[in-house]
Amino acid sequence: MELNTNNQLTLLIDLLDEHRTDLCGSVSEYQQITRLVKSLMQNSSISNQEIQELLPEIYDYGKNGESSQNMEAHIVTNNTQLAAWIDALHQTNLH
Repeated sequence: MELNTNNQLTLLIDLLDEHRTDLCGSVSEYQQITRLVKSLMQNSSISNQEIQELLPEIYDYGKNGESSQNMEAHIVTNNTQLAAWIDALHQTNLH
């Protein structure tokens, strides 16, 4: 089953919010974040400039998280960014 853009954004928000609130994540969650973001970056229906600028940052967060030796520290370090990304994604017209 292929997810549409709204489904992808909802799932991305849920994953980021879970990391932010629980302060934990798994390698598979980080991999899912990078897959979702990569798909969203290739999606031409996202014309929101702010979202287009945030997606590479979120992708880097996911990639760095995949190889992090201390996932909790990685999340804590990015907690402020996580909150900002979640807020921005919530405000997109696509979601």
